[in-house]
Amino acid sequence: MAKEESTEPERPARKQKRAVEPVEEPAPSPAPTPALPTSSQVRKAKKADLVAWAKQLDLDGEGKVDALRSRILAELGKREAPREEPEAQEGAPKGKPAKKLKGREGAEEAEEDEEEEHVARLKPELSASLVRALQIRRAISAKRPRFLAQEWFRHKRLGLEWRKPQGGQSKLRRHFIQRINVVSIGYRGPKISRGLHPSGFEEVLVHSTRDLRGINPKRQAARIGGAVGARKREVIQKEADELGIRVLNRREE
Repeated sequence: MAKEESTEPERPARKQKRAVEPVEEPAPSPAPTPALPTSSQVRKAKKADLVAWAKQLDLDGEGKVDALRSRILAELGKREAPREEPEAQEGAPKGKPAKKLKGREGAEEAEEDEEEEHVARLKPELSASLVRALQIRRAISAKRPRFLAQEWFRHKRLGLEWRKPQGGQSKLRRHFIQRINVVSIGYRGPKISRGLHPSGFEEVLVHSTRDLRGINPKRQAARIGGAVGARKREVIQKEADELGIRVLNRREE
């Protein structure tokens, strides 16, 4: 008997797998170098940060905080020093000169370029005892505590200004030790320096040029009243300059 022909469809030949080409991995990029700290960061940093920055700058990381800080600041100052620009070679084409600004911008730039002459302020003629009294007053003022009203923390309307404590049972008025500081005679400065300007001048309130006539420029200075207008103020300031009198609240228009 003849063999029966198979009716099954022929299977397609298997596709050969392509060889996968190896993918070249990109070379790792170098780690970015940490940025150098600024001088303000160095002054506020703690010792651990200072030691790390010292290693970054190839400096000695041992020693106290102040020594480390000064060492790093000195190194940063050397690195941040402006480099000298190379001189232009002979025969090289010179660049075009910068265009001059016109109008308001040019005027502002010209004013900045001009060096303003420093005019020293007038100073009073003080005795040695008064100079010493002003120094003592300055030292006492630096140590003087802030005086607040009684129960300032309880009532907002009291603000942060001093008010004399009242009441027969007031613990603050009776200077109990658990309470805040109270205005007392021991906080005052020397008597001869009371009421004087920090420069040592005695202040004289001025509202017109006539008030300048009785001022002694060696010991007294003028303070223009707040109600004086700008035009009249300018006249008073010019008159004071001619008389050699210092104006404490001068305004430059």
